Formats: sequence, C-alpha cells, structure tokens
Amino acid sequence: MRLGAIFPQTEIGADPSAVKDFAQAAEDLGYDHILVFDHVLGADQTKRDGWDKPYNKDDMFHEPFVMFGYLGAITEKIEFTTGVLILGQRQTGLVAKQAAEVDVLTGGRLRLGIGIGWNNVEYEALGQSFSNRGRRSEEQIELLRLLWTQESVNFNGRYHKVTNAGINPLPVQRPIPIWLGGGEDRVIQRIGKMADGWFPQFQPDSAGQEKIGVMREAASKAGRDPKSIGIEGRVSYATDKQSDWEKIGAAWDEVGATHFSINTMKAGLKGPDQHIEAIKRFKEAVSG
Repeated sequence: MRLGAIFPQTEIGADPSAVKDFAQAAEDLGYDHILVFDHVLGADQTKRDGWDKPYNKDDMFHEPFVMFGYLGAITEKIEFTTGVLILGQRQTGLVAKQAAEVDVLTGGRLRLGIGIGWNNVEYEALGQSFSNRGRRSEEQIELLRLLWTQESVNFNGRYHKVTNAGINPLPVQRPIPIWLGGGEDRVIQRIGKMADGWFPQFQPDSAGQEKIGVMREAASKAGRDPKSIGIEGRVSYATDKQSDWEKIGAAWDEVGATHFSINTMKAGLKGPDQHIEAIKRFKEAVSG
C-alpha cells in the first residue's frame, strides 16, 4: 500500500515555513502522498444557536490548490491529494482549470478527491445549490473528465453548458484521477459506477467489508473492474493505539486497499515538529 500523511490543516498554522517543513519532511521520510482536507469558509458559531458541526470560523484551512502550487515548487516527487475537495460548492470549469494547472506544474502529481460536503453555510456564501449537490456531482465528474482530455468540449447537461470551449494547458494526467469520499448508500453506488478510488470513513471490519463488497458489486454492474478502484484506509494518531497500527494496516491490505494514511490532528500535538515526529513514528511502525 502507498503511505500518506494527512496534512494537519487545522493545527499547522499560517506560517509558510511550517507548511513547507511538514511537506518536505513527509517526502524525505518516504511518504507517497500528502492528503489535504478542504473548507473555504467557517461559520461563526457565536451567531448560530446549537451549532454542532465539526468546524467553524476558528478552524484554519489552507486552500488546497493554492497550497499545492506552493508545495509543488519545493518538493520533487510526493503526490498531492485532496481528501476531499468540496466540489459541489465550486464552479466545475474553474476546478478543471485549477486542477489541471496543479497537475502541469507538479509534473502529474495530483489526485483529486472530491465530496459533496455538509456545510450549507459555505454553499450559500459561494452561490451554489446545497439541495442538489449529490445529483449534480455526477455531471460535474463527467464534465471534469471531458475538460481534462479534450481540447474543445461541447457539453449540454442538466446543470452545465459548455459550447465549443476548452482549457489550456491540459493536465499531464488525462484524466486526473477522481476519488470520492463518504459512505452513504448513494455515494457507494456512485463510487462503483464512476470513481477511480474511495476514501471510506470506517474500519475494515465485517461491516466495512460489506460496504466494500457493495461498491465492488456496483462496479461490476457498471461494466468496470472492481479491483481497478483504489481504496485509502486511515489511522488516527489520536484514537488508534500505536500497537495496533500495523494490525490495522494489515486489515486494510487484506481487503484490497491501495493506500494507507495517518491523521495526526486532534491528538494534542503542537507545531510542525510534533506532527513531523508523529508521521515519522507511524512510518517506522508500518514499514519496519
């Protein structure tokens, strides 16, 4: 399995040197990819009664595409992954352009994980519909792939219209891999039908294996090879015991996972140095 370090978005701070240090350390340690979470705006929880969502205005998030442009210039081979970019709140054509540019400037090192998100506050602020985001995402995926592989696109869908136009430059990868997050039944069917990979939010126990089986069955029904769809398992530094890391990795490997990542957030770590030490410890544990 390819190993990933989840970028500690909410804890890394705004100092560019901290961002640089973490990315370069991950590459130097031999990690295959850095995975980045995404949020554009945070809700002001002090003005919203009963706000119980995972993030708010006090949680810092670097913008993935801009950060990847920065990191691409100071690294050489590590892959950049969004896990996930909230696609539905963004204009599809602009995402196609930004992703292609990152892929070009990094020499083909982008893997685009996407999701529909949960934060209606962001959708409102960005002028996109929250209610149809799931249905719309399938058309977005279709259009992204067309824009990444054709110099001129003519597309007339339910939510998008492109009349004989295209992006330039096209990406190195044609198309850029698209992975999906989430685990609802409709999402699992969508993954089997059209995704290149999946970020499941569960453990590879019997219930998790059943969901993977459902996804693979959906892939077969769509005429696809189920084994061609990647799966990225995950360990939490905060909640998973270090003594269990290797066992968890073996369980993901057994169910056919292609990638395995460590999340060091919410573990009380301070500054880039402690996060770097944590990913070093994880790498030694699962690679030794």
